[in-house]
Amino acid sequence: MKKRKVGGVMLSLSLSAGLLLAGCGGAEESGGSGGGKEIKIGANVELSGGVASYGQSASQGLQLAVDEINKEGIDGKKLKIVKVDNKSDAAEATNGALKLATQDKVAAIVGAATSTNTLAQVQIATDNKIPLITPTGTNPDITNKDGKVNEYVFRTCFIDPFQGTVAANYAKDEFQSKNAAVFIDSASDYSKGLAKAFTDSYTKAGGKIVAKEAYVAKDTDFRATLTRIKSAKPDFIFLPGYYEEVGLIVKQAREAGIDVPIMGGDGWDSPKLVEIAGNEALNNTFITNHYSAADPDEKIQEFVKAYKAKYKDTPDGFAALGYDTGYMLADAIKRAGDASPEKIKEALAKTKDLALVSGNVTLNENHDPIKSASILKYENGEQKFATKVDPE
Repeated sequence: MKKRKVGGVMLSLSLSAGLLLAGCGGAEESGGSGGGKEIKIGANVELSGGVASYGQSASQGLQLAVDEINKEGIDGKKLKIVKVDNKSDAAEATNGALKLATQDKVAAIVGAATSTNTLAQVQIATDNKIPLITPTGTNPDITNKDGKVNEYVFRTCFIDPFQGTVAANYAKDEFQSKNAAVFIDSASDYSKGLAKAFTDSYTKAGGKIVAKEAYVAKDTDFRATLTRIKSAKPDFIFLPGYYEEVGLIVKQAREAGIDVPIMGGDGWDSPKLVEIAGNEALNNTFITNHYSAADPDEKIQEFVKAYKAKYKDTPDGFAALGYDTGYMLADAIKRAGDASPEKIKEALAKTKDLALVSGNVTLNENHDPIKSASILKYENGEQKFATKVDPE
């Protein structure tokens, strides 16, 4: 297994599913410090809408973790997931967080799967003093906005500056790329953040961005834009986006005769991508991701086996991070000795050397994990493990 290092950039977790734990003052069955039998976990996730694949995977990973944790429980209590569907919409994510915080009286929120839908919950979590953990939201502003740490917000995934730097280095080192095109979703915080990180690292290393293009979510015809990109003659295309549009873009790019390597981030990671793009079109494409189901690591293979047994499917990165988020919360509750939101928040901030499927996690001062990234390549519609990149 090849390993690479990226210097000077910290990783952070992007949780895709929204978990909430039971509040402290309450009803008999609530799991806060009031002595109830359950600890409620709110999951504010994309169960429908444009990126439903992410939320569904994260939700299933979370449920598997909770099922395992509940075999022994936590100080005699069981975790209970309270789900809300944010419908892949920021306004719905805000409403869902408000419901979980004020009506369901949860002790923590996990979610959402995307950066935009997670950012929509930050103020609700802060105002209600409830910890929010995103499994897969990679935008740096989620945990640290304008140099100020969001006290109640955490993540399980690495952040975009690291992911974008990994992609830029891979373009330069693996393909000797000198001229790249960048094609983004102009309405996505995730896409714009990744593009900036890629562009900054790529140009700093001597590369030239020969084309910058944008699309809007729900677009279906990208042929005119791809024609402009092709005329710029890039030797590499960076395409940070979500699977619905990415699948069509890759398919139409290959139909237009664009055969250069195309690379994206963890937003590509969905079985739906292969259905949309087709096996052949995805050849010579690559993604940065949080883990690989093909990684021989024993802990990863145990998770893959358990997930397949429960859901009859191979877990993607969103499932792995949903699963890891469940265990990160459980670890914080155990160390806190208390399921109140404030105690959970304090314990989460002290997370150190926690062995999870997506890597050993220590949260830094920004509440972002320091962890490795995997690079995967597509061959005949299947993800193959290419290499792992460690932070320095």
